[in-house]
Amino acid sequence: MLRPVFAAVRFSSLRLLAGLAAVFAARLRSLPAGLAKARAVLGAGACLLAVGGLLAACSPTYDWRTIMNNDNGYTVDLPAKPSNDARQIQIGGASMQMAMQTAEAGKAVFAVGTVMLPSDDPQTQRTALDFLRDGLARNVSAAPDAHTVQIPLAAGGQVPGLEMTLNGKAGEAKETRTIYARLVAHGRHVYQAAIIANQPLPQEQVDQFFQSFQLY
Repeated sequence: MLRPVFAAVRFSSLRLLAGLAAVFAARLRSLPAGLAKARAVLGAGACLLAVGGLLAACSPTYDWRTIMNNDNGYTVDLPAKPSNDARQIQIGGASMQMAMQTAEAGKAVFAVGTVMLPSDDPQTQRTALDFLRDGLARNVSAAPDAHTVQIPLAAGGQVPGLEMTLNGKAGEAKETRTIYARLVAHGRHVYQAAIIANQPLPQEQVDQFFQSFQLY
């Protein structure tokens, strides 16, 4: 699945999310020394996680700003200036592009991964959602448990998505990681909004991120 990244923990590449998760996972691997190479998350939807190192030990600083991503059709609040990356991933035997936008704050990485689908066919959407969900869970050896949540549209209304909170061990060092994620399909895009941290975060920071996430 896709892969994400951190600033006190800056990610050098997209490797975190295997799907998002794969891309995310890879991203976590390339965290700077501050995050001590946390490899886990978003590996490609899966790429979100491959967290292997320790997240930065400095106290978190949240400098929230609203990011409008017109290319990928969403707006979200991030706790620092974001970085961008993209890569090709394989979902259901098809090559798709996943774009990642990530920001780091303290011991956590906040990321939004967008998978561009070949069509808005419901089965294609489901396949991509399953890929990201399973990839995130696999990266921390957790069950892919998710429940339904409503994702707001910027123009009004909502669309159904999935929400997950995962805790487990990631990377060769088997370090503890907590992942918060929301997955949603909208048109020809599947989104993975996720936070990867080395310990549970204050609920207000989690809420700030997810409540601000809206689709165009």
